[in-house]
Amino acid sequence: MRALTWQGTAEVRVIETPDPVIERPDDIIVKVTSTAICGSDLHLYAPLTPFMTPGDVLGHEFMGTVEQIGPEVSAVAPGDRVVVPFTISCGHCFMCTHGLQSQCETTQVREFGTGAALFGYTKLYGRVPGGQAEYVRVPYANYGPIKVPQDGPDERWLYLSDILPTAWQGVKYAELEAGETLAVVGLGPVGQLVARSARLLGAGRVLGIDRVPARLERARRAGVETLDASQLDDVPGAVRELTSGRGADRVVEAVGMEAHGSPLAQALTTAATALPRRLGETLSSAASIDRLAALRTALECVRRGGTVSVIGVYGGATDPFNMRQLFDRQISIRMGQANVRRWSDELLGRLSHEDAFGVEQLATHHLSLDEAPHGYELFRTKQDGCLKVVLKP
Repeated sequence: MRALTWQGTAEVRVIETPDPVIERPDDIIVKVTSTAICGSDLHLYAPLTPFMTPGDVLGHEFMGTVEQIGPEVSAVAPGDRVVVPFTISCGHCFMCTHGLQSQCETTQVREFGTGAALFGYTKLYGRVPGGQAEYVRVPYANYGPIKVPQDGPDERWLYLSDILPTAWQGVKYAELEAGETLAVVGLGPVGQLVARSARLLGAGRVLGIDRVPARLERARRAGVETLDASQLDDVPGAVRELTSGRGADRVVEAVGMEAHGSPLAQALTTAATALPRRLGETLSSAASIDRLAALRTALECVRRGGTVSVIGVYGGATDPFNMRQLFDRQISIRMGQANVRRWSDELLGRLSHEDAFGVEQLATHHLSLDEAPHGYELFRTKQDGCLKVVLKP
């Protein structure tokens, strides 16, 4: 089969790879019909390259049709249309039964002390071949795959794999109450879905912060009050001006380590990728490799007694917090990988009635699998108004 593979820093390539096969009795093989490029995939371009191996198959947002099933699979059948969560979870361990599927005790990668295994995402998370390919082996298929209706375009359902549950969890973790003001830092694909989710969950106002004109305009069309960070000297001050001097009740940080603003973090990232693999792994794990501008903005935008929900991905072990300030202002912080199966049934029900999240219009670029390297560059550089790329194997 053909698959998109990591070959080195900022280098991905479509090559022929072996077809996946059933390895366990509860495995299935999925023929991929749509797969998306996620912001987290860009982390493999530079910050997390020490944990990658040439030939790793990328991609963790995908859906398709069931081609084969193992002898113990009863939840799906050949021909079923399924979305596959990016987190690989068993459904029966302590963590899964407590709604923490991203911490699944069956698939945790204990060698590195990390949570549940992920599709297409470094040896830190199991080095499981991903979904930017023609076919994928999906384990724990009696629990993970989400069976979706046979009708409707793929993009009505595709984002159940990751970014829609991520956005939904972000708002839920922010503890939003009806009528409150929620600020979203970062209006990429996830931030756009956070804004929509906040509206559906009762926000009185949604403030959106970004510096990319196309993203700001899209959010404005969805009823978000936008702030262009590239034109403001004091973003938190602007938020306070809009909120009676207090700040937003709740803030969702939807950027992560890709944020603008830290030369030191950029230098550490460059050093980590240039060092021999073992030394690069050590530096990436032990040092601060993150650009924290977005996180600092989020913490400064929230009012006293408010909540910041962090759904942007971070990788550093020594990133600093101003604990005195956070304590003084009584700020609550929640964060973590999305627990997709905790939210998927609720979200599937909402999507079945109408496209309330605007998911069918989210992708700006549709490319073939062979064009995936170009898609990565489009997404990384935000060329041509690129917000989201969907690949068709």
